[in-house]
Amino acid sequence: MQYLIMIYEDAAAFAKRSSPDAPKHFGAYQAYTEALREAGVMVGGNPLQPPQTATTVRLRGGKRQVQDGPIADTKEQLGGYYLIEVPNLDAALDWGARCPAASYGTVEVRPIMTYQ
Repeated sequence: MQYLIMIYEDAAAFAKRSSPDAPKHFGAYQAYTEALREAGVMVGGNPLQPPQTATTVRLRGGKRQVQDGPIADTKEQLGGYYLIEVPNLDAALDWGARCPAASYGTVEVRPIMTYQ
């Protein structure tokens, strides 16, 4: 079964991506990514650009509404994701807990909906 591991970070975590701490920050993710690959569970994943680069689109009454920024103005924003394939939720939660963001942000694990 496939699960999405979503990484939520605050502004300080996004700032680390371009700070002198960037190698340490990304090094933890490189090790995590390699562990997922070695276990044969990684399907895909990517970090995202900071929230201020987002554009939100809605269609209301047949008209497109475009708004700069993420969908919600919250302390933590979606910073990246991993798509994994594991046997069950317990295995997905184990991988979610190993994600570096679990120690400083929030990691959401959600099953992928499949269509028959």
